[in-house]
Amino acid sequence: MNGSYLRFYVTEGHRMHHMLTWEWLLRTANKMGIRGGSAFHAMAGFGRHHVMHEDFFFELGGSQIVEVEFIVTPAEKSRLLDLIAAEKIRIFYADIPAHFGVLNPDLGDPPGEEGAK
Repeated sequence: MNGSYLRFYVTEGHRMHHMLTWEWLLRTANKMGIRGGSAFHAMAGFGRHHVMHEDFFFELGGSQIVEVEFIVTPAEKSRLLDLIAAEKIRIFYADIPAHFGVLNPDLGDPPGEEGAK
């Protein structure tokens, strides 16, 4: 199956609808029926302002970056990006072409999820 590997970069303390933005992204995607998503805490990095952020015990809370990622079909990508745009969330993301599937799928898996041949 072809689709996209969507990766969003958010500041860990940023909030959307009274919850952390990374959590909002995961919960929203789950409610939309997207098959899975993950959030990862970055150890170090910098963004558009070229300020280095590193994961030290004295680092100010909320200033670290969380990467939230999904592997989605073209329709799922459109729905998720359209919803984020409608919510007026300013967010940086990467959209990377992906080929994905499930090797030895369960009988209950959706059609079209078999692995690449």
